[in-house]
Amino acid sequence: MSDERYMRMALQEAQRAFSEGEVPVGAIIVMNDRVIAKGYNQVEKLTDSTAHAEIIALTAAFNFLGSKYLPEAVLYVTLQPCLMCSGALYWSKIGGIVYGAEDEKNGYKRVAGNCSPFHPKTSLSGGILAEECAQLMKDFFKARR
Repeated sequence: MSDERYMRMALQEAQRAFSEGEVPVGAIIVMNDRVIAKGYNQVEKLTDSTAHAEIIALTAAFNFLGSKYLPEAVLYVTLQPCLMCSGALYWSKIGGIVYGAEDEKNGYKRVAGNCSPFHPKTSLSGGILAEECAQLMKDFFKARR
């Protein structure tokens, strides 16, 4: 399966967030070419500022596998992870992270710069379907102004 196909699945989760009035970020976790967890932002729904798509997906993956580490898994997320999510991803020892759009305001790069906050064995790539991911965010915030 391709990164684009999995990112489209993450975009479906982001669309779900959008339709529920949440900031449209979606995430899926894949292991051995199988989706093992999904998540989308639920900050408003759960009244919990930590209920980001990545955290929801990580918790689901941990529960599914009965493990606190995910070295064989890859996270696909529509927006560059924030520093909080980056910390959770570090501790999960996830094997890979693939994100869509950059997040200049709240992404980990704002604080970490060129230093990676992820586990040393975690592979990282960005920009997969970046324009589609960014457009969903733009549409969401435009509708709220």
